[in-house]
Amino acid sequence: MLTLTERKAIKRLMEQEIVPAIGCTEPIAVSLCAAKAAEILEHRPEKIDLFLSASVIKNAMGVGIPGTNMIGLPIAIALGALIGKAEYELEVLRDFDSDDLKEAKRYIGENRIDIYVKENITDNLYIEVNCYAQNDKVKTVISGAHTFFSHIEKNGEVLLSQTFEEIDTERESIALNLKKVYDYAHESPIEELNFIYVAAKMNKEASEVSQNGSFGHNVSQVIGGKKGISLFGNNPHSKMLIATSGACDVRMDGARVAVMSNSGSGNQGIAATMPVLSYAEEIGADKETLLRALVLSNLSVIYIKQHLGRLSALCGCVVASTGSSCGITYLMGGSYEQITFAAKNMIANITGMICDGAKPSCSLKISSGVSTALLSALMAIENKVISGQEGIVDNDVDKTIRNMSEIGKTGMVETDKMVLEIMTNKRK
Repeated sequence: MLTLTERKAIKRLMEQEIVPAIGCTEPIAVSLCAAKAAEILEHRPEKIDLFLSASVIKNAMGVGIPGTNMIGLPIAIALGALIGKAEYELEVLRDFDSDDLKEAKRYIGENRIDIYVKENITDNLYIEVNCYAQNDKVKTVISGAHTFFSHIEKNGEVLLSQTFEEIDTERESIALNLKKVYDYAHESPIEELNFIYVAAKMNKEASEVSQNGSFGHNVSQVIGGKKGISLFGNNPHSKMLIATSGACDVRMDGARVAVMSNSGSGNQGIAATMPVLSYAEEIGADKETLLRALVLSNLSVIYIKQHLGRLSALCGCVVASTGSSCGITYLMGGSYEQITFAAKNMIANITGMICDGAKPSCSLKISSGVSTALLSALMAIENKVISGQEGIVDNDVDKTIRNMSEIGKTGMVETDKMVLEIMTNKRK
């Protein structure tokens, strides 16, 4: 049983990691960094130089920027520097109109923005913005987390210098394992868990938007269309796919719709909430059971990301759908042991799915993850589990999670480099 101190620490951690975001979090984090630099500069930037980690560039190249009908970094940078409000964090671009957009497009046309890859860094999430105006220079750096400013200086004077690890320790971030995740979700007083319903509701509202327009590849509408229903049926599986892919369709297309993110990713937040919510609605689960399942799913994602890191070559839907499989197993009445079965089944199945940047087709990968989540939960409830003698699965579920994380963080480094090389070369 968790102590009160542990429960409080876990809740703080969840509140830090589950936050609203408008747009894909990598270009929006770049926009946030630019907004902060411009605010400190106190002038309209005459020139902006950016140095970004390869992972940030990869995740920002092909995704829609909310409310612009444009993709990629330049428009996110220009809007951030010209009108962005850093206090809004991952909703930094929530306040702009058509005139602001026209001005941002002019700014891009004046060739005031240059983007470079930051070499020889250990953090896959690194954003450095240098703004210049009237002989002044401001440098801002985000690293470690999408809204964490690790360095700020103006005209050579350091105004802020800190590491995410230092601050994270001060926040008493708890070292998790899957049993602690389960205990928190299963045993905490229900009034402590009500906050997670806000996340589910926000992501459901984003999903519903997908049915009233054309977004990305319209994966949700294809599955829910006449042909889709004839192939997939009208059942809990298809409804989970429609609900989850719908929110992703909307988000990746650049709709000006907020979603609740998890560990710096909106898609992870969607995939950790929508399959669980959809299945709970289908079976008529009571609100308390739903809340506990949602917490189990989302906290499992946070736990896995502690080992994997914010950005990696491993697609985030692998992590998020592993969390949702645990949540679905809980809704099915599964025990803790059966929840460990679900996690092992997931890791044995879809570990290795590459991340080739944020883009509309992420909705297809999320759909694959949701399908695997339901299958893994079903197998778990039937007490079917991949054994410790097979592949990367270990008898210990936490070791299995670390094995998957090590593959994504270390083993797939060269894959990540090749993916970025392919993506950048085809645009030349």
